[in-house]
Amino acid sequence: MRERQRLDDAINAYRRLERELDDSVGLIELGEEEDDADIIAEAENALGGLLKEAQRREVEALLSGEADGNDCFLEVHSGAGGTESQDWAQILLRMYTRWAEQRGYKVELIEQHAGEEAGLKSATILIKGLNAYGWLKTESGVHRLVRISPFDSQSRRHTSFASVWVYPVIDDNIEIEVNESDCRIDTYRASGAGGQHVNTTDSAVRITHAPSGIVVQCQNERSQHKNRATAWSMLRARLYEAELQKREEEAAEEESQKSEIGWGHQIRSYVLQPYQMVKDLRTGVESGTPSSVLDGDINPFIEAALAQRVEGGGGVEIEDIE
Repeated sequence: MRERQRLDDAINAYRRLERELDDSVGLIELGEEEDDADIIAEAENALGGLLKEAQRREVEALLSGEADGNDCFLEVHSGAGGTESQDWAQILLRMYTRWAEQRGYKVELIEQHAGEEAGLKSATILIKGLNAYGWLKTESGVHRLVRISPFDSQSRRHTSFASVWVYPVIDDNIEIEVNESDCRIDTYRASGAGGQHVNTTDSAVRITHAPSGIVVQCQNERSQHKNRATAWSMLRARLYEAELQKREEEAAEEESQKSEIGWGHQIRSYVLQPYQMVKDLRTGVESGTPSSVLDGDINPFIEAALAQRVEGGGGVEIEDIE
């Protein structure tokens, strides 16, 4: 039913675009016949909106991977640099949360480890919505921030790093075999808000998969049983995503990007001082308004990265409608 709904939406959107295009062209012809500049201007504005919609739909058509339609987990980890990078990790988490909410997706906090003074050492969220993984899969990598530090009494400029890791929630019909003897399960007390029960019982669960080195953890539920079930689901999802990565030509490059949270491995730079610019180092896409980007306006970066991955180019090109 989910696949049918996706196909119905795509077909109906195409038919609507075709119908509105014919209507706009007809209005322009009518305006030219009656020499009515207002009608022509209105139709041209409508064509501009149709062009943007067509571009967005074309990018959505690129989401044809095995797990692109699935929900996804998104992890954020601070890099070296203490409070600076931990604050940057929290800013990134907010950026992706805002982006998801603007698209109508649901966001659930799975776990988080607060920084010593501010920010986050790490956090994991679950993003639920059609094509959540497809849209976010190119966001995995290191993100670099340059700004005047609010934590520096001398107001010096600092560079901070944080990594983002996105992997899909796997469907029930996808079987991932995990040998429990290869895993170490640890329980511990959850950190942060949650009430007396959460903070005084060993309800949080961490699972370490020895062969792959993958570590997952969950602490959002009061019940250790529920946290354990979620952690197993996360582990299977990570193993599945790792297999997907092996099938892609860019796997080796992406692994090198994740090898170190620091210089030379970032996929995107966010500069707030001495000038303001966000630049994706893979596609060259830039924005001069970092504030809007950090408030969730990351679609231009995502769309360019998706087009580059699927088509081998830097973006989606659509001929102008004259």
